[in-house]
Amino acid sequence: MFLSQRAAGRRIRVSGPISDKAGILYQPRKGSAVSDSRSSARRRTVGLVAGVFLLSTAAAAYEIAPASVLPLVRDSLGVGPTAASWLVSVMYLTSVVASVPVGVVLDRVRVRWAVAAAGVALLVAGGWGWFAATAGAYWWLFASRILGGLSYVVVWNAGANLVGQAVEPDVRATAVGVFTASAPVGFALGQFGSPLVADPFGWPATLPTFAAIAAVGVVVFLLATRGRGGLNVETDAPDRSDVRELFANRAAWTLYGLCFLAFSLYLFLNSWLPSYLTEQLGVSLALSGLLTALFPAVGVVSRTSGGVLSDRLFGGERRPVALLSFVLAVPAVVGFVFVTQVPVVVALLLVAGFSVQLAIGLLYTYIVEVVAPAVRTTAVSMLTSVGLLGAFLAPIVGGEIIGRAGYRPAFLLAGAVAVAGVALAWYAPDAVRRDGTES
Repeated sequence: MFLSQRAAGRRIRVSGPISDKAGILYQPRKGSAVSDSRSSARRRTVGLVAGVFLLSTAAAAYEIAPASVLPLVRDSLGVGPTAASWLVSVMYLTSVVASVPVGVVLDRVRVRWAVAAAGVALLVAGGWGWFAATAGAYWWLFASRILGGLSYVVVWNAGANLVGQAVEPDVRATAVGVFTASAPVGFALGQFGSPLVADPFGWPATLPTFAAIAAVGVVVFLLATRGRGGLNVETDAPDRSDVRELFANRAAWTLYGLCFLAFSLYLFLNSWLPSYLTEQLGVSLALSGLLTALFPAVGVVSRTSGGVLSDRLFGGERRPVALLSFVLAVPAVVGFVFVTQVPVVVALLLVAGFSVQLAIGLLYTYIVEVVAPAVRTTAVSMLTSVGLLGAFLAPIVGGEIIGRAGYRPAFLLAGAVAVAGVALAWYAPDAVRRDGTES
């Protein structure tokens, strides 16, 4: 992508045959302009991916930071558990509400500067949150978290779209999978790092500490994309008919449904496994937290693996990986109902974490291949919005069921959600890659 735009409109001398997409063969001399341009293009692509990865990691770590120090949050602010937990939940709610409008805007503006502005906004949110938390001003802290949520949704939606555009179609799912792995990396960093930062500096310091990673991401991203002010998105801005067609696209809604189910399973298990391990299996609180951290951490492998399996094992087909994800999730989730030995539960936890997240990264490639090019950013934003709606609702619904009937019915319902995912994935659409071939 970078090569074609940088080389357009100028004459490049070559000697001998190399190959291009049209099948014409050329062979440039070592050190020729073509060779140099390709090397530069690769470096800039790597820089783009690294930049948005760092930004997303920073936002994810900032998002989850209060979760592992909630007792300190409650004591310093004088609030109850519900108010304290809203400091995390409000970022999900903000993303649900803002994701689609953000996607519509991103389809119409210079994406490079939108991503940079989102990184700066995250830095502001971190500093603002530190001042508010230090002063004991709960609602100012709450407002700063809304700003952080807006920043996150811009980085996430734009990043998934840009990474998919920056690479060739045959490795697109792999590249986007690598980008989506930034979320579990950030979660792990925030979960483990917050107590370490809070001990010497106080818990408010966690907010600017993790947000500060965004400064590095912004610099790397801007350097990698300099000279390309709007990143020259390859399609015109969508008109009303394009947006109407998107909302009527049954294939897209199938993938939105899969994303809702996947994120519902992910957040239900992520939220309630610590309590389950402690209350039902007698595991200490410290050990349950450590074991539960394995659940999102394994997503670093599985979110990347989804793209690799699709691109390499299945020849670019997306549906088999989505189906495999939910097929593996069914016995792993239902297994919690029948197993009480801690080592076996840990094994189920790893399988569940891998399988549930296997489809999440892939869906961000899948969705842009079943919609019109003009609305791909809007489609990615809708995928984020619907998925995070599941992430927002699942812990609440799960908690209500656990409170009324116990863990077993809650895990059985989660198993039913996984079964619904199998059925929906079976009817998932064929995708058309941007090179014109079906996957």
